[in-house]
Amino acid sequence: MRVCEKWKEYEILDTSSGDKLERWGDVTLVRPDPQIIWKSPKRSEMWHKADGIYHRSDKGGGQWEFRRKLPQSWQINYGELKFNIRPTGFKHTGLFPEQAVNWDFMAEKIKQAGRPINVLNLFAYTGGATLACANAGASVAHVDASKGMVQWARENAQASGLADKPIRWLVDDCEKFVRREIRRERRYDAIVMDPPSYGRGPGGEVWKLEDCIYDLVQTCAGVLSDKPLFFLLNSYTTGLSPSVMAYILKDVLCTKLGGSVTADEIGLPVKATGSVLPCGSTAIWQIGEQ
Repeated sequence: MRVCEKWKEYEILDTSSGDKLERWGDVTLVRPDPQIIWKSPKRSEMWHKADGIYHRSDKGGGQWEFRRKLPQSWQINYGELKFNIRPTGFKHTGLFPEQAVNWDFMAEKIKQAGRPINVLNLFAYTGGATLACANAGASVAHVDASKGMVQWARENAQASGLADKPIRWLVDDCEKFVRREIRRERRYDAIVMDPPSYGRGPGGEVWKLEDCIYDLVQTCAGVLSDKPLFFLLNSYTTGLSPSVMAYILKDVLCTKLGGSVTADEIGLPVKATGSVLPCGSTAIWQIGEQ
């Protein structure tokens, strides 16, 4: 497992019975996590002092209970990057901290490339990967179907001092955008992809990651440049293991372009136990040394 250990303003304090206790700057939150199936004792006193608790509903979704008045949003830092955090109605806060291990990987690859790098970030959410790549010197196309998420990402770029970097902010369907880029013969040296597990298109089309991911990777391979640097695929879908993602990248990319693929879970340390909470999976295809 690749473990993210460089955070200073975020940490998982404890985990138990389907919930994780987190510190986001000076704010503590309790949020559900389906991976936490253990029923170990709650070791941290902060369980009883958490500022916000997300209560799941038996009918789906849920709601927040706040024990003190919190600002509408607040910022936390990861190195030179700044992120605006705010609890949403679907338990999320606008950031997946475990992805920092991937931000570090991408930034290092871009810095070591010794040439201009053009990155395509699909399903780009609030821009963690976009900011990391832009801060490392790359040009980035940031694509997400949600106008609100793209605006949030722009606010994060502004907070990080990256608003003037060469970032294209695009509200679009990711697959349709890629197909248009192929027709326009626009190419990218690196692709980052974090597709949802499930969703519906504007015409009611059902998106299920396991059914669509192979074709999507094949399509995206069509916009890689003649000197590609990496292709990074994230997943939070329990049915899509790191090995399955690795197989897809090898089948689509290695057979045509060479290179190598690595895949593993990514995780975050838990302060109370010293163990690591698995938080998703990443497969990476790349050219050159790993």
